[in-house]
Amino acid sequence: MKNFKKEKTLIIIKPDGIQRSLIGEIIKRYERSGLKLIALKMLVPDKNLTQKHYLIDPQWKQKTGQNTINAYRSHNETPPFSDPTKMGNFILDKLVKYFTCSPVIVMAWQGMHAVEIVRKITGGTEPKSSDMGTIRGDFTIDSYAIADTDKRAVRNLVHASGSPEEAEAEIKLWFKPSEILNYRLLNEEILYDVNLDGILE
Repeated sequence: MKNFKKEKTLIIIKPDGIQRSLIGEIIKRYERSGLKLIALKMLVPDKNLTQKHYLIDPQWKQKTGQNTINAYRSHNETPPFSDPTKMGNFILDKLVKYFTCSPVIVMAWQGMHAVEIVRKITGGTEPKSSDMGTIRGDFTIDSYAIADTDKRAVRNLVHASGSPEEAEAEIKLWFKPSEILNYRLLNEEILYDVNLDGILE
């Protein structure tokens, strides 16, 4: 049986998050939710690693392309391509250029509902339409339309895994097993202990 209390997710602070000195603020948002940081590294990804990351899901181009097209249309904007695969290729090329221009910080986090909690804290893919209170809604103002005008990727600060299965594959890509730490935090007693035994002396 799967242990939902130990669900893992991958977060990458993208080049714009690094360059805008938001590292501490971004990590703080996830940390104070109750999730546990279990791996962290800083590196400059190359083209091959970036492509592998996005293409872990063989349907990534199709799904991302279609989701992007839908997002454009939901905001009464015209997408640059109507074919999902062409849109996916268009996005991937820009993401590779974006990811390889600067260091990134890659992290694995663990905790109950980790994927869902992280995505809620992070906010929607397009900063312009992300809710206030989320990382993307609070700290950046980019949009699909402006990114396309400038012929670049949307600068949305953070990548967050889309599902537990995706997270598992992404963590294996970015981290060796020896780089993932298994340790205990004291506040896990509050988050996960069933009866809160032993709090009162």
